[in-house]
Amino acid sequence: MARAGDRRVVVTGMGLICALGNTVAEAWPNLQAGKSGVHQITHFDTNGFSSTIGAEVKNFDPLNFIEKKEIKKMGRFIHMAIAASDEAMKSSGLQVTEANATRVGVHIGSGIGGFEVIEREHSNFLNGGPRKISPFFIPATIVNLAAGHVSIRFNAKGPNEATCTACTTSAHAIGDAYKIIARNDADVMIAGGTEAAISPMGVGGFAAMRALSTRNDSPETASRPWDKDRDGFVIGEGAGILILEELEHAKARGANIMAEIIGYGMSGDAYHITQPAEEGEGGYRVMMNAMNDAGIKPEQVDYVNAHGTSTPIGDVLETKAIKRAFGEHATSKKLLVSSTKSMTGHLLGGAGGLEAGITILALRDQVIPPTINIENQDPECDLDYVANTARKTKVDIALSNSFGFGGTNGSLIFKRWA
Repeated sequence: MARAGDRRVVVTGMGLICALGNTVAEAWPNLQAGKSGVHQITHFDTNGFSSTIGAEVKNFDPLNFIEKKEIKKMGRFIHMAIAASDEAMKSSGLQVTEANATRVGVHIGSGIGGFEVIEREHSNFLNGGPRKISPFFIPATIVNLAAGHVSIRFNAKGPNEATCTACTTSAHAIGDAYKIIARNDADVMIAGGTEAAISPMGVGGFAAMRALSTRNDSPETASRPWDKDRDGFVIGEGAGILILEELEHAKARGANIMAEIIGYGMSGDAYHITQPAEEGEGGYRVMMNAMNDAGIKPEQVDYVNAHGTSTPIGDVLETKAIKRAFGEHATSKKLLVSSTKSMTGHLLGGAGGLEAGITILALRDQVIPPTINIENQDPECDLDYVANTARKTKVDIALSNSFGFGGTNGSLIFKRWA
């Protein structure tokens, strides 16, 4: 499906961490079952906060992946990137050796980085002065250290990059990694995103913008994309990492191929720092760019894993963008759309990695995960959103959307491997 001259790229491994599970095997059944991972926040005391709910990762112990003396040298977002990369590499069966190390790269992003470390070290500074600041403060917080640690861990000496494009971060990381392999700058890329921003300043900042749901008395129903009564997104945390590999390289080592990545699109709204462009124009263009890159027609896409954050404006504009991009294929409800953020919350910079993984699992198992909590569907959101119950159906090509503050958009297209 790739354009002439491009090398084909497939997915041979995956690691997922979210509120519904710390591995693919844990999370995927819960996603199919339509379970919510949203609960009262436990990471800090939420007294006085307007929003007190989040999709926290539970029972995650970095000691399972990282030596005790190293843990405080890294932010939580790095811990989860390492854990998800471990799972992805193990599932891929790839061995990095001195012979292939320079052809294995890393592209992992984060939208915010080590917020909780910044808060902790700032408190240390206020209470004890500059001598109380940890010497590991900077490397524990900066965005590219997730990729840096993963590169070191696996001796991956190829391209080592990080993106920071708000909520489109890990979609861009995966798409850019795909193009790195396609143009022959690497044979394998460990790619995706990670985020751990459920902290006082993270939650407080988004709450100050009035971006978060305040359905505090019913956390499990708070994230409700496409529903008329939605009131904002629910903050989540976690990581999603894919192993991308050049097709012939994967075949030569007998890798288990999960899907093929066939298209990647980018666009900029050039409109507003937080609000999508009118009529979803940027979202429309990014999906068209991805389909053009893949060389496919809109009617060939079976499923869209939507950005679908549960915000009043965003859900309507994404619906309009999908209807414009897919036309009758969408309005006749042949195209299935769902937002898994209804279950996982919004992982910000980690969302695109998690949702790319979910999209691939949908292709693999021929089942569309639902959008839960649709009780009173918004008349302006009039597509088939796979409401409340997963659906077994034929899925050959699927698209995953990510849109971010600053008007930055990314779409990824995956094809079933059969």
